[in-house]
Amino acid sequence: MIRPVIRIGQGVDIHPFDASRPLILGGVRISETNGLAGHSDADAVLHAITDAILGAAGAGDIGQYFPSTDERWRNADSRVFIIEARRILDEMEAEITNLDITVIAQQPKLSPHRDAMVASIAQLLDLPEGHVNVKATTTDHLGFIGRGEGICAMAIIAIEVGA
Repeated sequence: MIRPVIRIGQGVDIHPFDASRPLILGGVRISETNGLAGHSDADAVLHAITDAILGAAGAGDIGQYFPSTDERWRNADSRVFIIEARRILDEMEAEITNLDITVIAQQPKLSPHRDAMVASIAQLLDLPEGHVNVKATTTDHLGFIGRGEGICAMAIIAIEVGA
């Protein structure tokens, strides 16, 4: 009997604020201004998830697939990154069993957007919403996040290979 292998991956992404861009997190447009600076759409949540998936797959990191030096990815929709990471899992015949995301931000309040973010991420990864958790916290005004200079997203994922 071959037992499935459980693999874990983690991802972290940090972006500074850019008042001229829309804020997009988890594939959800949170606001039309006060977004994040970055080469792509700067969706820190989807970037962290992409890195977590690639880590669990043993497939490197987001920069290997979508380098910020490549103009093809300028202002790219980060959902493209998730779709590619999911394709890699599909080739491995791996299934996502759990995905947990933490967004660290002093602002804006993310609780009103939590359900939409969960639904968006679950749909992108073809998962039941119960397999995706999104939570947010602050730094109690400490550090660059506490000063309102940016946002950090962290993701951890469990996949099952060979089930």
